[in-house]
Amino acid sequence: QVQLVESGGGLVQAGGSLRLSCAASGRTFSNYAMGWFRQAPGKERDFVAAISWSGAYSDYADSVKGRFTISRDNTKNTMYLQMNSLKPEDTAVYYCAAKFSTVWDPRRRGTEYDYWGQGTQVTVSS
Repeated sequence: QVQLVESGGGLVQAGGSLRLSCAASGRTFSNYAMGWFRQAPGKERDFVAAISWSGAYSDYADSVKGRFTISRDNTKNTMYLQMNSLKPEDTAVYYCAAKFSTVWDPRRRGTEYDYWGQGTQVTVSS
């Protein structure tokens, strides 16, 4: 089992920045590919970004490319999502997810992940 806990969400004005963290425990963090997803009220959960077990590879949804950066620190068992130039349409609950794999594959579907956090709310005001 892997436990994931997100933090760093909050209320920010449009154009502002936030950094989300996802702290992992329970298994060897570096054996897991990781991803960020988000779900806005009344909408389906959407892919945001993914990162390989080593951090060497990453993938982004078109809607966040150039504004968000995914990263990880395997020595701290933590993944990050730096979000810049935030827009009201970025408002959602953000979830981190883990997939046991050391093979890079831009996993964009939630069903490809084994473990999920509880989510952290991000609200961007206009």
